[in-house]
Order: sequence, then C-alpha cells, then structure tokens
Amino acid sequence: MVFSAALSSSTFTLPSPLRSHSFTPLPPRSTAFPLRNFIKTRMEALTNTDQANSKEAKLWGGRFQKPVTDIVERFTESVSYDKQLYKHDILGSIAHATMLAKQGLISESDRDSIIEGLREIEKRIENGEFHWRADREDVHMNIEAALTDLIGEPAKKLHTARSRNDQTVTDMRLWCRDAIDKIVASMRQLQVSLLRLALNNQDVIVPGYTHLQRAQPVLLQHLLLAYVEEIERDAGRMIDCRARMNFSSLGACALAGTGLPIDRFMTSDALGFTAPMRNSIDAVSGRDHLLELLSANAITAVHLSRLGEEWVLWASEEFGFITPSDSVSTGSSIMPQKKNPDPMELVRGKSGRVIGGLVTLLTVCKGLPHAYNRDLQEDKEPVFDSVRTILGMLEVSAEFALNITFNRERIQKSLPAGFLDATTLADYLVNKGVPFRTSHEIAGKSVALCTSKNCQLLDLSLDELRSINPVFDNDVYEFLGVENSIKKFVSYGSTGSACVAEQLDYWIKKLEIK
Repeated sequence: MVFSAALSSSTFTLPSPLRSHSFTPLPPRSTAFPLRNFIKTRMEALTNTDQANSKEAKLWGGRFQKPVTDIVERFTESVSYDKQLYKHDILGSIAHATMLAKQGLISESDRDSIIEGLREIEKRIENGEFHWRADREDVHMNIEAALTDLIGEPAKKLHTARSRNDQTVTDMRLWCRDAIDKIVASMRQLQVSLLRLALNNQDVIVPGYTHLQRAQPVLLQHLLLAYVEEIERDAGRMIDCRARMNFSSLGACALAGTGLPIDRFMTSDALGFTAPMRNSIDAVSGRDHLLELLSANAITAVHLSRLGEEWVLWASEEFGFITPSDSVSTGSSIMPQKKNPDPMELVRGKSGRVIGGLVTLLTVCKGLPHAYNRDLQEDKEPVFDSVRTILGMLEVSAEFALNITFNRERIQKSLPAGFLDATTLADYLVNKGVPFRTSHEIAGKSVALCTSKNCQLLDLSLDELRSINPVFDNDVYEFLGVENSIKKFVSYGSTGSACVAEQLDYWIKKLEIK
C-alpha cells in the first residue's frame, strides 16, 4: 500500500521493557463438536421462545429494588447504534478470556466455552438471526447476556477484571483503527483519479484565481496536483492519528485498574495494539483519539468541499470549463434543460455534518471531570456518522473526477481576459535590473494602457511600451501571452512545465500508476 512506509514511520518506538512480553496467539477455533452442538441447540431454543421479548433484570442490578422506567430505558439505550461494534467487542472478549485462562483466573474449559459461544453469537449476528434487545442497553450487555443464555455459568466469568468503561473504549479504538484504514485507502483512490485526470490533460492552461479574480496562468495539471498534495496531508493526519490511537485500554477496568493478576500486555499484543495505556484513569476517560479522528475528517471535508465548490463553478455556463458526464449529473423536476453537478454540491454540503460531529464531541468533553461519565456514550454517533460521511465524500469525488471533461476550446478562449501575464512582465523588468516595486508600477501602467486601448499586453507595440519606460526591448515579447508566461516559471514547485513534469513523475511513482 502506498502509505505503508508512512505508517511504519509514524508509529511510536517504545522502550524495550514494554515490548519484552511475548505474543500469545488466540486459541484456534475449537474442534470440540459436542460443545459447539450444545451451543447451537441452546441458541435455537432461545430463538424459539418468548424469552427474547421479556424484560429481564440488569446484569448490574444487584442493589436495585425497582427496574428503570420505559422512558429512561429508551433514553439511555445505545444498542440501536453501537451494535455495529459487535465484531470488535467479540474480538476483545476473546482476547480477554484467553488472558484470564492463562493467568489462572478462569479454567481452560471455561475459556473454550466462552470463545465458542462468542463465535456462535457472531455468526448469528452476521446471519441476521440475533435479537438485539433495548433492555440490555448496549452491544456489550447484549452479547454478554446472550452468552449467559447460551453457556450458563462460564459466561459470568468473562467480565472478571474489566468494566464496560474500558471495554467500550477498546471497542472504539479497534473500530476506528479499521475505519482509518478504509479512509486512507479511499484517499488513495481519489489521488489516483485526480492524477489520471491530470495525465489526460497535458499542456492545458487555465486561469489561476486569487480573490476569485484572474491572477496568473497555471497548468491545469498543476492545479489538480494541488488537490493531490492536500489529500496526502489528510492521509498523513489519519496515519498519525492511528498511531496515537493504537494503545489498549483493556484491563483499566472502571478507572483504577484491578487487584487481580491480569496481563494487559498479553491482551494488547493479541489485539494488535502497540502497548497498554500507562494510566488507568486516562485509559477510560480520554477521548482525544476520537477528537483527533473527527478533526482530521473535518479538515478533509473542508478540502473536498473546496474541490466541490471549484468544480460546481467550473461546470456553470458562466465558466463552462468542465462538462460532467450524464452518469454523475442530475436534472431538474421542472426545468428540462438542466444538468446539475449535484454530487459535488452534496460534497460541499455534507462537509457541515463532518464539522458538526467534531463540534458535538468537543462540546461533550469540554466540561467533564475525570474519569468516566455517561455523557461519553455520546461519543459514538458523531464518530460513526463522520466516518460514514467522509468515506462517501471521498468515493463520490473520485467517481466525479473520472467522469468530467475539460472544455479546452472554452478555456482557451477565456485566457486573454484579465492580463494573466502582467506579473511575468514585471519579472522581465526585474531581469533588466529594474527594482521590483518600480517594475510593478511599470507593468501596472502597461495594463492601464491596454485597458484604454481595449487590447492585450501582447498587442502593445514596442514604441508604446517604451513610452512607458525605455528599458523595454524586443525580447519582451518572449514574456507576453499565457504560453510564454508559463514557460518562464522555474522556481521549485511552480507551474512551469518542467516543474510540473517533475511533480507528475513523483506522484506516478508514489501512487504506483502504470
């Protein structure tokens, strides 16, 4: 993968004592068919009874005399959205059960029962056969209660030396780690689409704008590569975020750790984390890893919104620089002539959702004391929505890039307007030894003369130029006109043809374009 080198360079280097603990792999799927058959039979029996529809005592309800009301239950449940964490919750539970058995806190037989039960539950979820219950509050309690229904007493040992506080953070770290990998892959696809678009539009010169006013000529390839550069930084932020996020909260328990002899390094290694988090309070109360992800998403969304804005403008009749394919356009319900670049308008609009997710979680976290508070349940929906939205924005932007045509003739006809070569004229005078401020003034007067004559700088005669300043000579015409102007850019990273060719070569190699 193109970012693999960057990923390896972004991870933390830990002191050797932290990495000295040997990796203990998770046990293979059991071949104990009697146990598996028992679990399958038990699950089928539960499915065929009304037990799944009756209200039950909470797993945490030992000290409570009354059940919570329906209104409180509906308001506090999170299973309606956090059930998408089921894979990561089961993965963490398998690692935890394996560690508990190794430490002698549960038997190997109990471990095997727990793992087989969890895998059966996972299969049922994926087959759409699992009944999610709101009275079991969240993904963690649904799975644990279902496991108890399946295998009985051994399931009650799974929560030894852990709390939902460390469990939910661990699940989210695992989920976000996978999400970041998907986002980075989608970023690469957009970069590839933009690079291919650039390679298909060689030597096309477009007006460059500042203040939305015509400024200087630039190669279209140069502008497209500017987007590629932005997305590369976006990917770098994601990779850095992943490295800081990749530490395990599991075993921190509610906030203080545990007096039981657990091995947090073992579970950290089994789950692919860099190491356990050093401070148990920090492990359950911190959400900066999610804030960083939401921030990186928001910056990416802003970049995509600016790309969308530019392409929406360029698709208008006033610009007419691009024509989107019918396959990425929509029409009007009342105006039959309309062809709208709606995907990029929605990219522009959806950026607000991604920015809003960051603001939401910042607001949730800003007034919370350490350690865990129930407010932190509100961390998930903004993250889920942000990731889903940014993936969609990246995907449709790449699709749009592959389905637009640049209208070269229209662009060429637009180039004479705006005196795009005026700065190059000032550079010419600097090369003649004229101080830049004086050169700026002379070039400005030349533009004023053209405005009065309704002509271009290239149309001025040498005598007319010399009437402004005698320093002008015949070689001035090598600097005038957008084609000549482009040739004069030589600084590193500029829009000059040779410079842009170097940039293209760099990205062709980096993105492995053939």
